[in-house]
Amino acid sequence: MVTDIKQLPEAGDLVIATVKEVTGHGAYVSLDEYQELTAFLHVSEIATGWIRNIERYVRPKQKTVLKVIRVDKSRVEVDLSLKQVSREERKSKLIEVKKSEKASAFMNMIKTKTGMSEEKIKELQDVVLQKFDYLYDMFEAVAFKGIDSIKSLDITDEVRSAIVEESKKIQIPSVEIRGVIELNINDPQGVEIIKNVLSSAQLDKNNTSVEISYIAAPRYRIITKAENYKIAEKTLNNAIEKISNSVGKKVGLFNYIREDSKKNKRR
Repeated sequence: MVTDIKQLPEAGDLVIATVKEVTGHGAYVSLDEYQELTAFLHVSEIATGWIRNIERYVRPKQKTVLKVIRVDKSRVEVDLSLKQVSREERKSKLIEVKKSEKASAFMNMIKTKTGMSEEKIKELQDVVLQKFDYLYDMFEAVAFKGIDSIKSLDITDEVRSAIVEESKKIQIPSVEIRGVIELNINDPQGVEIIKNVLSSAQLDKNNTSVEISYIAAPRYRIITKAENYKIAEKTLNNAIEKISNSVGKKVGLFNYIREDSKKNKRR
C-alpha cells in the first residue's frame, strides 16, 4: 500500500495519534504518520485546570489530533499537547488526513490498472512530489483543471491516463449564481441579434460556466457556476459586460436582477 511516511515530526506540527496507554501522568500514544512512533502526552497538556479523570479526554485505542511541543531527535522523544490544538486546527488536520488516505487509494488503483511494481509507484510518487506539495494536490489539480496540470510530469501516457481516471472520483465543490436578464433591442433583426449576443456570452471552461436560457420575452435566465463565489462573480460580471457591449446603442431595455445563490458539489 502506498502511503506518505515521515521520519520525525517538528515542534508545532499537528499529528494523528492513537492512544496506547493511559497513566496517572498522562498518555502514551503512537503517531500514525510516523511508523507508529511512541510519543507522550503529559497530563498538564491534556486540558486546562485540574483533571480528575484523564480518560474523560483520552482513552485507549482512541485516535485524536495532537500538537508537537518538543522533539529530542537524539533520543527520539516527542512530547505532545491536546489543549493547544484549536478547533480549526483539528478540522484542518482531519481534512488533510482524509485527503492523504484518498490519494493513497488512488495510487493503489493506478498500480493495479497499470501493473506497476511497488518500486515504480514510489518513483512516480517522487516525481509527483517534485511539483506538488502532496499527492492529493495532483489529483485535485487534474480534477479542477484537467490533464494540462500534469503535462510537465515525466510519466508515460498510460500512467497519465490512469491519474486522470482516478481524479474523476473527486467531487469538485462549486457555487452557482443565478439571475434574470431583461433585454430588448430596437432593431428589425432584434431577435437574431439577442440570440447571437447571448450565445457568445455563454462559457464552459476550466470548471467555470455561464448558461443562458429563455424564460419569456424580454426575460432570460443566466446561471454562472464556478469553484468559489469570487470566480463566479467575476465570470458573471464579465458576461454581463460582454452582453452590454455587444448590443451597444441598439439596446431598448437592459436590466439584470440577481437571484439567490446556491452552493453544491459537482462530480
